Amino acid sequence: MVLEIDLEDAAQKQDDLPAADDVYDTDDEIPLAEIFDDAFVQARSEFDSFDELVAASPSDAETGDELEAVGHGEWDEFVAETTDFEDGEELVMEARDHWVAKRLDLA
Repeated sequence: MVLEIDLEDAAQKQDDLPAADDVYDTDDEIPLAEIFDDAFVQARSEFDSFDELVAASPSDAETGDELEAVGHGEWDEFVAETTDFEDGEELVMEARDHWVAKRLDLA
């Protein structure tokens, strides 16, 4: 399963994209497990879930909800070693794009 998608290209090919308000309410909190879903994590890392990825990191964190416990520098290094991404920011941006594509039925 390919999870990378060019959102702009896919959106241009879509005839009837939903309005942003129909896809996401800015007052709603998006659970990390929804952004870093198992399909995304399995395709782009050596782990089966985001919680498993976080638990394997060099910290005391056991789940994605405890991610703040992971030091920024050590998280970036861990992400670079165990995923397809150079650092945590790239991981987050790609997961965000994956989530948006799913919400818009582009993926």
